[in-house]
Amino acid sequence: MNAPVAALKTEAEQGLATAFAAAAPGLPGGAAVAAARAAAFDAFAQAGLPHRRLEAWKYTDLRRLMRDAKPLAPPPEAAAKAEAATAGAVIAGLGFRRLVVVDGVFAPDLSDLADLEPGLAIASLADQLAADAPLLPAAFADVLPAAEPAVTLNGALVRGGVVLTVAPGAVVARPLHLAFITTGTAPVAVYSRSLLTLGAGAKLSLIETHEGPEGVDYQVSAVLGLDVGDGASLDHVKITREGSAALHVASLIASVGAAATLTTCGFTLGGAVVRNQAFVRLKGAGTNATLSGVSLLAGRQHADATLMLTHAAPGSTSREVFKAVVDGAARAAFQGKIAVEQAAQQTDARMMARALLLSEEAEAYSKPELEIFADDVQCGHGATTGTLDDQLKFYLMARGIPAKEAEALLIQAFVGEVIDGIAQEGLREALTAATVAWLEARDA
Repeated sequence: MNAPVAALKTEAEQGLATAFAAAAPGLPGGAAVAAARAAAFDAFAQAGLPHRRLEAWKYTDLRRLMRDAKPLAPPPEAAAKAEAATAGAVIAGLGFRRLVVVDGVFAPDLSDLADLEPGLAIASLADQLAADAPLLPAAFADVLPAAEPAVTLNGALVRGGVVLTVAPGAVVARPLHLAFITTGTAPVAVYSRSLLTLGAGAKLSLIETHEGPEGVDYQVSAVLGLDVGDGASLDHVKITREGSAALHVASLIASVGAAATLTTCGFTLGGAVVRNQAFVRLKGAGTNATLSGVSLLAGRQHADATLMLTHAAPGSTSREVFKAVVDGAARAAFQGKIAVEQAAQQTDARMMARALLLSEEAEAYSKPELEIFADDVQCGHGATTGTLDDQLKFYLMARGIPAKEAEALLIQAFVGEVIDGIAQEGLREALTAATVAWLEARDA
């Protein structure tokens, strides 16, 4: 007779169970939301933290990397809000409408809510959950894999975030800046979720910044849901500048309608462990999507960019370009999968991942995939990993440019292809300046 085998729970998994049991009664939401939270945590608890035996998580073993569960961050008080006053300074002065989320909770008193453009509505996720709005609207039901662990855990413990709605046909000229900040000196866990519904024919630019204290091993779980209507246009940029000891796991979930345009770019500068995963479904015909990312890594940083893009309707185009610059003993990973369903004839999809290694200890892993069920498509993928081109470096040095400056110019050119694809000129300049600052810190 075989005895049943029980999976051993790690210290972090046990801590998460304790945290959920203690926090659940006080989390926002009515009876329906409470039931959804309980179901989400049950699903998470059954599977546990993702690990390397799961193909989608093979490069980021959270069961190993997340050694304990931090206590949930309390609702922000005056000191936390005072610290958050400078959130998003990396793009300060660009005139964007700033919406501040402090320790996972939307702070209207720190946000710019005056004179909203016609058709734009901004609300607190906590308020909507209190009215028993769903944790994730039905528009995303066919986008996510079943029981995706990071999203499931986030759903169980999320405290707040921002809900954005843009009416059909509305053009929001002023970009929105979602400024997420973790405050204080104590290790905490922060769970936030923000949702955007972009009506048919509407246009919007959305920028996220994530930051927190240096040297504090806090944990961040963030989810952003994008429901892009038919003929709508969305430009999205995410800048991750977490503290040097932080763990940051973020999930972007996007459902994109017919003849719509989605452009999204991720820029990773900080954090001990960072995983940015995106689940995008092009559900309408004639859609155009561009997804890109840059990771600048040093020390012992670990950054993972994981993408699941599905073409579900005919005549859509997608382009994906992800780049990593890896120094010290840092580690970069890219996993990208393009799936073309049988109905998605005349799909045109291209994916490329490139990694630049600056030291002998640096590591980079790339795993691009295609899964095609249609027969009238143009699809391709590629990946390269290498060092700086010695001939180009010599060419610059032969013209009087010092070796370090020559390397910096080549690295800027390497990441410049992605930065140049960002629509807002001021944002391009800010990210170029951030790249220069990273290079100067590397040479210091």
